[in-house]
Amino acid sequence: MAHQNASGTSTSLTRQGQSNSTGDVRALYLKLFSGEMFKGFQHNTIARDLLMKRTLKNGKSLQFIYTGRTTSEFHTPGKPILGNSDSAPPVAEKTITVDDLLISSAFLYELDEVLAHYDLRSEISRKIGYALAEKYDRLAFRAVTRGARKASPITKTNFVEPGGTQIRVGATTNDSDAYVPNNLINAFYDAAAALDEKGVSTDGRVAVLNPRQFYELIQQVGDNGLVNRDSQGSSRQSATGITEIAGIKIYKSMNIPFLGKYGTAYGGTTGVTAPTNVGSFVGPTLDNDVADTDTGINNDYGTAAEVGSKSCGLIFQREAAGIVEAIGPQVQVTKGDVSVIYQGDVILGRLACGADYVNPAAAVELYVGASAPSAWGA
Repeated sequence: MAHQNASGTSTSLTRQGQSNSTGDVRALYLKLFSGEMFKGFQHNTIARDLLMKRTLKNGKSLQFIYTGRTTSEFHTPGKPILGNSDSAPPVAEKTITVDDLLISSAFLYELDEVLAHYDLRSEISRKIGYALAEKYDRLAFRAVTRGARKASPITKTNFVEPGGTQIRVGATTNDSDAYVPNNLINAFYDAAAALDEKGVSTDGRVAVLNPRQFYELIQQVGDNGLVNRDSQGSSRQSATGITEIAGIKIYKSMNIPFLGKYGTAYGGTTGVTAPTNVGSFVGPTLDNDVADTDTGINNDYGTAAEVGSKSCGLIFQREAAGIVEAIGPQVQVTKGDVSVIYQGDVILGRLACGADYVNPAAAVELYVGASAPSAWGA
């Protein structure tokens, strides 16, 4: 693009936001924003890669088929083989509905962009991605929690299929049992055995713990032999040392239901001494984030009372729950007349998804206290 300078000489003005020096002078900036939003989402959600995910087209719900076990029988000479006499295997379905559109947005005033000495769009984009990822994981992990408390969807007479598993962490009634490394390690081996006994595949077994549980394990790796002695130093420093216990890969997340909240439950927690450096963060209660009575919720994620205050970790295989996406993570930005009228842009991140349990046998919930949390919903 050429213009006249003070001496009348024609010079070329480089517009770094244009694509191939033509068209919208902000075109590339908006694409940069899109990339930052996706990056923020992908780097902060873990459930999307750990569970079954399906894309929904032209419908409001998706059917997951659950097939029970079949049987074997001896053949009678001369008898035609037309399938097992007991009509095995039994089949059941699980339908997951898409919740209403989930959004996170911000209005960016153009003058602020001009005056700011840093990239506002890049920063805002990451925060929008974080917000969507946080809600995505919370829905998915509540679905796994629900599945761990449910019976098998197979109800055919004389066909008993395994349901979910709940494993107590520790032997006292104190919530502090959830942080004791030996308690957690024992629970991992119990969970692995339970999954083996139910015939759940060893492929894709994972655990998701609260960060402080994870770091307690990191500090004890030398005593328990969970990490090769030669790599203990770097493992502890990088917080990635414990990759597996009993063949279960471990992740940490602030988005699992944990002692009645998300994040860290200190203050008043029985048997837990809160550290002095917790800052001002307080994990939100479950109902403050999502409850099955909220507008826009079409699946049963439970209320805070239903989820309870004793859940303290999840171990599962990818078949435990399913996630349905009608609209994957997307970004939209206003432009044209709207931007002129408001002298700025509305930046919107959106997705439409839903989650629910599929195969309860593949889900394990860790809990503390004398009794296991109760199941909820149909």
